[in-house]
Amino acid sequence: KLVRSVVKMAALRGKKDEEEGHVNPFHRLEKSRVLQEARVFHEMPINPKHCGLILTKILYLLFQGETIGPTEATETFFAMTKLFQNKDPTLRKMVFLTIKEMAKIAQDVIIVTSSLTKDMTGKEDAYKAGAIRALCKITDSTMLQSVERYVKQAIVDKNTAVQSAALVSATYWMKENPTVVARWVNEVQQALSSKSPMAQYHALGLLYAIKQRDRLAVSKLVIGQIKQSGAPRPPHATCLLIRLASKVAADEPNSVDKAILDFLDSCLRHKSELVIYEAARAIVNLNGVTARELAPAVSVLQLFLSSPKPTLRFAAVRTLSKVATSHPAALKTCNLDMETLITDSNRSIATLAITTLLKTGNENSIDRLMKQIQSFMTEISDEFKIVVIDAIRTLCLKFPKKQSGLMSFLSAALREEGGADYKRAIVETIISLVENIPEAKETGLAHLCEFIEDCEYPALLTRVLYLIGLEGPQSPQPGRYIRHIYNRIILECAVVRAAAISALARFGAICPDLRANVITLLRRCAFDTDDEVRDRACVFISLLETQPPALMSKLVLNALPFSAPNLERALSDYLAGPAAAPFDIAAVPLEKAAPRAQLPVVEAASAAPAAAAAAAAPVVAAPVFKAIPALAHLGVPFKTSPAVGLTESETEYVVKCVKHVFAEHVVFQFDITNTLNDQLLENVRVHMDCSDRDDMKSAQLIPAPVVKYGEPGTAYVVLPLDTAAASEIFTAKLEFVVKDCDPETGECDETGYPDSYSLEDVELALADKMVGVDKPNFAAAWQEFEGQPEHADTFSLASMGNIEEATAKIAAFLGMFPCERSGKVSADKTSHTIFLSGVYVGGHEVLAQARLAVDNGVSMKLTVRCADETVAELVTASVG
Repeated sequence: KLVRSVVKMAALRGKKDEEEGHVNPFHRLEKSRVLQEARVFHEMPINPKHCGLILTKILYLLFQGETIGPTEATETFFAMTKLFQNKDPTLRKMVFLTIKEMAKIAQDVIIVTSSLTKDMTGKEDAYKAGAIRALCKITDSTMLQSVERYVKQAIVDKNTAVQSAALVSATYWMKENPTVVARWVNEVQQALSSKSPMAQYHALGLLYAIKQRDRLAVSKLVIGQIKQSGAPRPPHATCLLIRLASKVAADEPNSVDKAILDFLDSCLRHKSELVIYEAARAIVNLNGVTARELAPAVSVLQLFLSSPKPTLRFAAVRTLSKVATSHPAALKTCNLDMETLITDSNRSIATLAITTLLKTGNENSIDRLMKQIQSFMTEISDEFKIVVIDAIRTLCLKFPKKQSGLMSFLSAALREEGGADYKRAIVETIISLVENIPEAKETGLAHLCEFIEDCEYPALLTRVLYLIGLEGPQSPQPGRYIRHIYNRIILECAVVRAAAISALARFGAICPDLRANVITLLRRCAFDTDDEVRDRACVFISLLETQPPALMSKLVLNALPFSAPNLERALSDYLAGPAAAPFDIAAVPLEKAAPRAQLPVVEAASAAPAAAAAAAAPVVAAPVFKAIPALAHLGVPFKTSPAVGLTESETEYVVKCVKHVFAEHVVFQFDITNTLNDQLLENVRVHMDCSDRDDMKSAQLIPAPVVKYGEPGTAYVVLPLDTAAASEIFTAKLEFVVKDCDPETGECDETGYPDSYSLEDVELALADKMVGVDKPNFAAAWQEFEGQPEHADTFSLASMGNIEEATAKIAAFLGMFPCERSGKVSADKTSHTIFLSGVYVGGHEVLAQARLAVDNGVSMKLTVRCADETVAELVTASVG
C-alpha cells in the first residue's frame, strides 16, 4: 500500500512538474526497455543503486496497469533472485517489494523461499519484516507448516516492525490456513501486551479472526480486554475493540452487557478524537438504545459539529442524520448547531445538516428549510440529492398538510438535469405520496404526466404508466390522462408502448364513458410493428368489447398472482424434462405480495410493484431440494415461511426451523449450529410428534450427517400435509451422536455417545399454507366471486387495543394480503374494512372482507369467499 501511494504521488507530482516545466523521470516508460535493463541483475559485481532504480521502474509499470506476461515475469523474477547476494538494505527492501508483486504473475516463485527464510531467521532486523511480508505472498498450506516455528518467533520478536509484519502476514494466512494459524493463539495473546501501538492493533485483529466463528469466545475476548487494567491502549486498538464490542452487543438483541456500555461511555472521554467518535457511533447504533444512554453520545457529536476540522463535522452530522430517523426527539438540542452548518463551504456537510433538520424539525420550520435547500441543490452531486429527496419523502408523510409545497419542489426537481437514480428517487417519492396522502393524488399524477412527456428512461416511463393506469380511472376526471398515455404509444419504444396499452385498457374497463374512445385508440395499435404491442392491443380490444367478468378481472383489472421470472422458470423446467402431461399454469410458484409502501425508494423501476417484489424475493428453496434425492420429487414449494428460532441464541446448539409447504407434503427444515468447539455432532436428526395426528410414524427423517463447530448443518422432516387443519402444534427433539474433539488440532475421538436436546414446539399455522396475492381492483375480484360459497361470522377481538393493531394482526394471522392499501389505518379510527386476498395451498383462491369496529374492544365481521366451501369454512373457523 505504501509503494502504491508513493507511485501515485509520483505520478501526480509528475503532472504538476510538467505544468511547471519539469519532467517525470518515468514518463512514457517502455516495458520492453525496462525488462531489457533487468538483465543487469546477472552482472557482477552488483550495482545496488542502478538495480534499485530498475526495480522501481518495474513496480511503476505494474502499478500503472501495465501487463507483463508470465514468461517475461518469470525470467525477470529469476534474474532478481541474484540480488540476494548483495547486502545493501535499500536494495533488499526493493527486492522484497518486487517479489510481492511479481509473485502474482511469475511461475515457480517458490524457488526464493529458502532465501526469504534465511533473511527471516537471520540477525539483520532490517531484513526480517520485509522477508516475512514477501514470504506471505508465495507460501502455500504445505510450506506454511515448515516455517511455522519461525513465524511464531517473529510474532513475539522484540522488534516492533518484525512483530507487526508477522501479525499482518498471519492475518492473510488465516484466510487459507485457519487451522494452522489458530495454533498460534498463545503467541498472539502475548503480542497483545506489546508496547508497540501497531502490534497491539494487529494482534487484536488477528485474535478476533481466529475466534470469530465462536461467538462465546469473541465475547470473552472483548469482555476480557475491556476489564484489563494496565498501560493505556493506543487509539487504533481502542477503535477496533469498540467495533468488536459493538458486534458482541449486536448479537445480544435482548440486553447489552453492562461492561460494554460502561466501556463505550468511558471512551467518550478519551483523548483521541478518533476514539471518541467511534464510541459515539457505536452507542447510537446499539439495539434498543434508550434516550438516557443516547444523550452522552449526542452531546459529544454536538461538540464535533463546531469543530474546525471538516472531517469531524462531516462524521458527526452523518451519524446524527441516522439518529434522527429513530430518535428525532434526542436531537432537539443540536438543531441550532446544525442550522449553522447549512451555510458550510463543504456542500456535503450542508446537505446532511439540512436533511437532518428536515427529520427533526417541526411543521413551522419546513418552508424556511425548503428555501435554503433550493439555494444549493444545483451545487451537490446526485448521491446527496437522493439523500435530500428521501428526507423530503419522510417529512411529507410526517406532515401531510405540507404536501403542496413539497410536491412543487419535487416537480421542479424533475425538470432539472440529473441521472437515472436521482430521477427514480423523485418518481418513487411522488408515487409514495400519491399512495399515502389522498390530497396529493391529483397533484402528483399531474406532475408525473408532465414528467413522462420528456423522460428518457423506459423503466421510469413504465413505472409511471402503471401508476396512472392504477390510480387514474378512479380520479374525478379520468379522461385527462388519456392524452398523456396515448402520446407514449406514438413516441416511445416498444416496451413503453406495451405498458401504455395496458394502462389504456384499465381506463376502458373501469370507466364506461371512455370505453368507446379507448377501443378506438387500441384499434390504431393493432398494426404496430412490435408483436407484443400488437398482441396486447388485440387481446384488450376483444375483452373490452365482450367484457367477460372473470377474464376482465384476471387479465385487465388484477395482475396474475405469479411473477414473470417464476413463469419463465416453470416453463424452462417443463421443457427440460419429459412432458408426461400438459403444462399447468396452476403449478407456477406464487409470490407473496409486498406492500408498495415497503418498496425501496431508489430500487423499484419495474412496470408493476409485483414484478419488483418478485425480483427481490426469488424462490431459493427449489434448487436446494433438487440436490437432495429424497426431496427432489416434491418439486417447488408452494410457500416457504421465514425462519423461526427453536432455541435461545446463547445455547450450545442453535436451531432454526423453516417450513416449506408443498401440495401434499410439508417439509420442516432445521438449520443447526454447533457452538461448542470441543464437540463434533454426527447423524443429527429431529424427531417430531403431534397429539392430533395418527400418521407421525410415516414421517421421513433426513439427518445431517455431520455438524462441525461453527459450520451449520441441515436436517429435514417430511410429513403429509393436512389441508383440513387450520393449526397444528408439533413437539421437537434433537437427537445426535457426540464425538469429543481437540479444539486446537481438530482431531476427534473415533467413538461417540448418543445425546438429545429438547427444542421449542413448532406450529404449522394457517398463514404457512396461504400466500398473499395483491388485487389492485378488489371490487372486481369480489364481484367475480359472486355466487361462490361464502362464510361469515362475527368475532370479539378482546386482546386488540385499537383498529390499527387489529388490522395488522388479522392480515398476518390469515397470511393474506391487504388490498387497495386497506392495511393502513390510523389508530384513532373507530371503524375500518380490510380487503384481503390470498391463495390457499392446492390453488384455492380466497377473498375476505373484515369489517372492524370499536365497541368495548374491537369487534370484527369476517366474510370469506372461495370456490371450495371447505376452505372458506376453514379460514373463517381459524379465527375463532
